[in-house]
Amino acid sequence: MSVRALATLGLVGTALLGVGPTASSQSIDDRVAEVDEGEVRMSFAAKPGVCGDGEGTISTDDGRGWRVRRGDDDWEQTCEHGPVRVVLTVRDNEVTRVRTYVAGSWRSPSRATVDLGTVSAPQASDYLLTLARRSANDAGEEAILPAMLADSSTVWPDLLDMAKDESLRHDTRKSAVFWLSQAASEAATAGLEEIVDDEDEDREIRKTAVFALSQRPKDEGVPALIQVARNSQDAAIRKQALFWLGQSEDPRAIALFEEILTRR
Repeated sequence: MSVRALATLGLVGTALLGVGPTASSQSIDDRVAEVDEGEVRMSFAAKPGVCGDGEGTISTDDGRGWRVRRGDDDWEQTCEHGPVRVVLTVRDNEVTRVRTYVAGSWRSPSRATVDLGTVSAPQASDYLLTLARRSANDAGEEAILPAMLADSSTVWPDLLDMAKDESLRHDTRKSAVFWLSQAASEAATAGLEEIVDDEDEDREIRKTAVFALSQRPKDEGVPALIQVARNSQDAAIRKQALFWLGQSEDPRAIALFEEILTRR
C-alpha cells in the first residue's frame, strides 16, 4: 500500500474519531435530551429481592415465592425477579411521565420509541433523581420509585434533601417523604423526625412525614411517633401521630393512651 493510501486511511480514521461521542459514552440525560417527541425506554438491574409481574405490580420478595392475585381473575401471576423497565414519555423535549415495571418483556416498539437498552443501575438512579428534582410535572414524583428500585444505589440522602427543599414541586416533596419511609436505614427515620419537628415546615409535608414514620419498623417508628405525640406544638401533628400509634397496636402506644387519659 502506498504512503499516500496510508495517509488517506489515517485521515479517514481521524475524521471518524472526531464524529462525536458514541451512544454508550453519552450520559442518560444527554441521550434523553436528543428526543423531541415520543417515548424512551431503558432497563437496569433491580435491587436484590425486588420482583414484579411485568405489568402494574412491584413488590419486595419475602423469600417464600411472592404471588399476587389481580382483580377477579381466576388465575395467579408469579412475581418474578427481573430488570427494572422504565418508560419516559417526552413531549416538546420535556419528560412528562415516567412508567415503571419490573420483569416481563418489552412489546415491539413504535416508530416514536427510542430504546436505550440496558443501562447502569446507579447511573439510572442518578438520572431519575435529577429528573425528580427539576421536573415541574407529575414525572417528578413518578421518577422516585424506579430510582429506589435500582441496584447498588443509596437514595435516602437524596430523598431527605428533596423532602426539605421548598423550591421543589409540593407533590414531589411528598413523594420523597413517603419513599424515605421505605428506605432501610435508621438515618432515614432520623431525617423524618427532623422534618416533623420543623415548626416552620409546610404542615402537609409534616403530616406526610408523620405517616412515613408509621411505615418504619416498629422499633424505630413507634418511639418516634410517641415523641411527636408528646412534644409537638402543633395539635394537628399530635393528632396525626396519635392516630398512627393507634393503628400500630403496639403496647407502648397503648401505654401512652392510658397515660394521656388518666392525667385528664
